[in-house]
Amino acid sequence: MTAIGSDAGTVSSGGVTPPEASFLSLETLSKHFFGVTVLDRVSLALTAGKVHALLGENGAGKSTLINLLSGIRKPDGGSLRLDGETVELTGPNDAQKRGISTIHQEFSLFPDLTVAETIFAGRLPVNRFGLVDWRRIARQTIEVMQQLGAEIAPGRRVADLSIAEQQLVEIGRALTLKSRLIIMDEPTASLTPREVDRLKAVVRALTAEGVAILFVSHRLEEVKELADSFTVLRDGVVVASGDIADATIDDLVRWMVGRELLEEDRHHAASKPGAVVLEVEGLKSRPRSARSASVEGVSFSVRAGEIVGLAGLVGAGRTEIARLIFGADPIGGGSIRLNGEAYRPKGPGDAIAAGVALVPEDRKQQSLFPTLAISENFAAAGGVPAGPFGILRRKAEKGAFQHFRDRLKLRSAGADAPIATLSGDLHRLLRELAADGVAILLISSDLPEVLALSDRILTLRAGRLTGELAGRDADEESLMRLMTLPKAAA
Repeated sequence: MTAIGSDAGTVSSGGVTPPEASFLSLETLSKHFFGVTVLDRVSLALTAGKVHALLGENGAGKSTLINLLSGIRKPDGGSLRLDGETVELTGPNDAQKRGISTIHQEFSLFPDLTVAETIFAGRLPVNRFGLVDWRRIARQTIEVMQQLGAEIAPGRRVADLSIAEQQLVEIGRALTLKSRLIIMDEPTASLTPREVDRLKAVVRALTAEGVAILFVSHRLEEVKELADSFTVLRDGVVVASGDIADATIDDLVRWMVGRELLEEDRHHAASKPGAVVLEVEGLKSRPRSARSASVEGVSFSVRAGEIVGLAGLVGAGRTEIARLIFGADPIGGGSIRLNGEAYRPKGPGDAIAAGVALVPEDRKQQSLFPTLAISENFAAAGGVPAGPFGILRRKAEKGAFQHFRDRLKLRSAGADAPIATLSGDLHRLLRELAADGVAILLISSDLPEVLALSDRILTLRAGRLTGELAGRDADEESLMRLMTLPKAAA
C-alpha cells in the first residue's frame, strides 16, 4: 500500500498495480477551473478483470476525474495511457469507441423510448435493405439482459422501469459497446438491499469476463467486499492507494476526511438544543401510484440548533416526508407546527416564505441550473430582488453572493464561475448552521454520515417511524435493525 500526507498513518509499500500491468493508466493528471486546482497530479492504474475503488468526500475531485476519463473534459496536465500508448480523448463518443463507458449518478437514458431503443440509440443496426433491423435489436437486447441476470423485455418503456432496472439498462448499453472499462458512479445509492446484491453479482460477472470496473461509492462495506484496489482523493490530491485487503474501513475513513471521524464530527452532540422549531403530528401523504412511497402517520419534532437524522432504506418514505414539509407534495392528513404556529404550505413558495428550505437529493434536476453562474443560481433562490420593470441586477447579484462566499468556503474563482465547478464541505456547513440555531432534518442513505452528524436519529420503514436513538448511542447495527422492523415501534 502507498499513502501520502502527514496524516496517512503507517503503511507498507507494495500492492499497487504497476502501470505496465494495466491496460489504462492516469499519469499525473491535473485539472483547473477558473484558477482553482481541482485535481493535482493524480495517478492511478486500472487492470482488466479488476475492481478499483475511487474514494473521497464530496468535493474531493472524484466527479472531475470521472469526467476526464469519460472524455467530457480534457486535462490541463498529465497524460492518459491506453495499452501503453498515450491517448487524448476528444469527447464521450471517443471514450466509448476506445472501450470506456460511464454510468453516472444521473442516468443518460431516454425515458420515452423502449429498452431496446435506448440500448442501441445512435447506432441502430440496419438490414441489407437499409432498414432498421428491429429483430436483431430485440434479440441482442434479450441476450445482454440475460447476461446480466435480468428479465427486462426489449419493448418496455424506460420510464416504467425501477431505478435498479434502469441501471441494468445502462450496464447493458455498455456491454453492447464492447466496453473494457465501466465506470460506476455511486451505483448503489438508490438501490434496495436485494437490488444491491444483484448489482454485486453483475460486477463479479463482468470482471470474470475481463472488464475493468472503476467503482465510486461512499458505502465502504461494499467497497471492501467488491474492490481489489483503491485510490483515495482529498482536495484533488491522492492521499492513499493500494490493495483493499491491506486497508481497514477506519483507515479509509481517516484518509478520506483527514482525521478520526466520529469524535470530531459528533462534538456537537453534547450541546443543548433550543426551543422546538418544527412539530410534525400524524403526518400522512395522499395516496398516489403503487410505485410511490407513502407516509403513514409520522410524528416527530426538531429543536433549534439540533440535527435530527432520518434513516431508512430506499422506499421508506424519507424523501416524501421532506417534500410534504416543504409543500412540494400535498398533505393527506395530520398537522405541522412551525415555531408554535400552525403551518400547512400550499407550495414551496409558502415554505420558503416561512423560513423552510429544502436541499433535494437530485440537485441538478430539482434545485440547480447547471449551465448558469454561481451568482445567477444564488439569485434564483430569491436572494436578490429584481430592479425596476423586473430588470435583473447582475451587479447586485454578485455583491449579495460575495457576502456568503467566505462562510461557504467555496472553491471557485468568483461569482461568474459555472455552478458545476463548485465543491465544499457539507458536514462543516451543517454543523455551523446548527450552531447558529437552525433546526436541521438530515436525510441520507449513508449511515456513517447520519451517525457522524445527528444529535438524534429517527428510523423509518414503509412510511412509519420504527424507533428513535440518541446520536451518541447509535451504531449501524442498531439503526439497521430498526430500519428493517416489520412493524412500527410502539
